[in-house]
Formats: sequence, structure tokens, C-alpha cells
Amino acid sequence: MIDLRLLREDPDRARASQRARGEDVALVDSLLSADERRRSSGVRFDELRAEQKALGKLIPKAAGDEKAELLKKASQLAADVKAADAERDAADAETQELLLRLGNLVHPDVPVGGEEDFVTLETHGTIRDFGAEGFTPKDHLELGQLLGAIDVERGAKVSGSRFYFLTGVGALLELALVNAAMAQATAAGFTPMLTPALVRPQSMAGTGFLGQAAQDVYHLDKDDLYLVGTSEVALAAYHMDEIIDAERLPLRYAGFSPCFRREAGSHGKDTRGIFRVHQFDKVEMFSYVAPEESQEEHRRLLEWEKQWLTSLELPFRVIDVASGDLGSSASRKFDCEAWIPTQGKYRELTSTSDCTEFQSRRLSIRMRDGKQVKPLATLNGTLCAVPRTIVAILENHQLADGSVRVPEVLRPYLGGREILEPSAK
Repeated sequence: MIDLRLLREDPDRARASQRARGEDVALVDSLLSADERRRSSGVRFDELRAEQKALGKLIPKAAGDEKAELLKKASQLAADVKAADAERDAADAETQELLLRLGNLVHPDVPVGGEEDFVTLETHGTIRDFGAEGFTPKDHLELGQLLGAIDVERGAKVSGSRFYFLTGVGALLELALVNAAMAQATAAGFTPMLTPALVRPQSMAGTGFLGQAAQDVYHLDKDDLYLVGTSEVALAAYHMDEIIDAERLPLRYAGFSPCFRREAGSHGKDTRGIFRVHQFDKVEMFSYVAPEESQEEHRRLLEWEKQWLTSLELPFRVIDVASGDLGSSASRKFDCEAWIPTQGKYRELTSTSDCTEFQSRRLSIRMRDGKQVKPLATLNGTLCAVPRTIVAILENHQLADGSVRVPEVLRPYLGGREILEPSAK
């Protein structure tokens, strides 16, 4: 959530942010109104309580008609205090409910618009000319089947559409990717973490995934637990309700977990293969920093993502995501999109978001800097979303006979193997 004081001081900034996101601008004014009622009812409650306490001291000293009159007044005051308390609680509840619906303030440098209004910041690598090489590239599913690496038919039989098995070299390729990603993250100073895949509602809500993203979340009604769509949720909630000394910052974690997404609204999109699935594994970077450090940390996370994709020898571009395509918790987001040859376009492989103080306020995570205690900033960045990375590797490193060249960074994790060969060869 955002700082209510900032909202009161500069409501136009919040209105502009909502407008840029394509969301309800009137929410800002509703929130300001509820906040004013909360504060005024709180003042009234405090005044009535003070009057009630003062009256309570007079009653024992009074007698006769005077005491009767004071007791009558005390009875009325008690009713007024109770009513004021209820009014204060109702206004506070409304304020909190509206505050949770308000997205993070969009960074002023974010391009305004929808999904296609991003700005390309950088392009890396060389896109292969398969025509010049004399063959038509196969898509990742055909390659995966030739290699004995991907089985979507049995995935659908066992679990339904958008599920899959990684088999043989496919399973080994995932393990190689995870180990290589963790090795890079550890070398960069991240603490490796294996995180829970099930979290409580307050963890999911605190990171902002029960708002606009709620339709993509799996919920276990019987246990009131949520399956995470990213280990960001568990990593953000790891320090929930804690105060962290400033000297310990930055705190950086690299979490590995399965991720579960309903993919609601994606009907008909990416139905072939393993690009868009309901369950996948991912290595996620997560940082806790002082608020004034968040923009620099955001750039660092992006550099680590670029380092990873460069090590995989993939052509990719970096985009500044437009305001209407930001998640509710992100103030700014950069995506790295890899070139997918058979689609003839760049597709998202990693993203990194600066969530400023939005999540820490919701999760009550603060930092102690001398005598000052204040919210800190949180940031997240994908290092390796496994299925999409496998898609990019298979398609970009394929050879004419259906085999696939292994990027050098992965070879130590695949027993030195340089080529993945078709299983029927």
C-alpha cells in the first residue's frame, strides 16, 4: 500500500498514477474521504473519552440531584463513546479496504499506455538467419519430442491442458538451468532459499497478489492456503512483522520453488508446447533495501538478468514496461524478452520490478536507521523461469538434424555434454 500521508499531501500524483494504469481515478477521492472520516471520528472518540474520564472523577464527589444528573450524563456519554468507537472502526476498515485496492504509484519515467506501449531500451545478441543456414527451424515442442525431452500428451492425460512432463535430457536440462542460475546468484551474494509453495492469505495479500492478479491464483478452500505463482510471495513475507537494522541491508535472496498459475484470460494463447503452463519451476531474486536505494537495486537486478541471458547465448531485448501493464505492486518494471525463432518475435523470459515501499507497508516490514523506524523497499527479479528458458534454448541453439547445442555455461551441469541429440538417432 502507499503512504496515506503522501496521498493527502499530493493526491494529484495518485490520481495520475491511477489514470496511467487505466484504473479507477475516483478511488483516490473515495480513499481521501474515508481517511478524513477516520481521522475526524478518531478525534471525536478521543474527546468523548476524555470527557467521560473527567466526569468519572466528579461522580464520587457528588450527591443528591447533582449526582443523579451526572450519572444520567455519564450514561449518555457511554452511549456516545460506543457510537464514536464504532464509527471510528468502520471508517478505519473502509480506509484500509480502499487502500488495499490502490496500486503502487507509477514511477514518472514509466511509459504511459497498454501492453504494446513499452519502450525498448537495449537489444543484445544476433538473431540467426536459418534460411542462410539452409534449413527451416523447428519449434520447441517438435525439438523436445525428437530429443525425448518434453511430453505434453501424457501431461494432459495425467493433469489436463497446459501440464507437461520433462523427461530424459529435458529433466536434466531443467536441473542444469536451476543449478547454473543458483551458482550465478550465489556468486553475486544472494542467499539461496528453497521456499514454501503454500502460503497464508496475509502473505499473498501482502505482496499484492489478491487484487488484480487474484483470478490467476489457486486457492485451497479447506486449508485456506494459496499456491504461489512465484517464490516472490514467500520471500517477501519471510520478514513479515519484523524490524531490520539498516546495517544488515541490502538483504538478497534467491528462491527456488514450483509456481502455479491458473492462466485465466489466456484462453487460446500459447496453447502449443510449454511456453504458457499451469505449473513450472523458477529461480527468483528478491531484495530488501533502503527506499533511497531501490532504483539502483532495480538496475542491478536487471544487470544480473542480462548476465544470465547472455551466458545462455540468447538474443534478447530489454523493455521498459508501460504503465497499464504493471502489476499492482510494481512502480516500474523491466522485462527481458528472448527471440523465439518460430514465432518470429521476442517473448518475455525475465522481469524485474521495483515495488518501493508498497509490499513492506502491507507486510509490516520496517528498517531501523538510528532512532528512526520506517518501511523499507522490496524488489524482485526473475533469474530463470525454466520452461520458457528451455523453449528459447531449444529453438535458438538447434541444428539442422534436430539436435541442440548446449550453451557453455550449462555444460558442467550436464556432464560436459556439448550437444543434445535426438533420442531416435
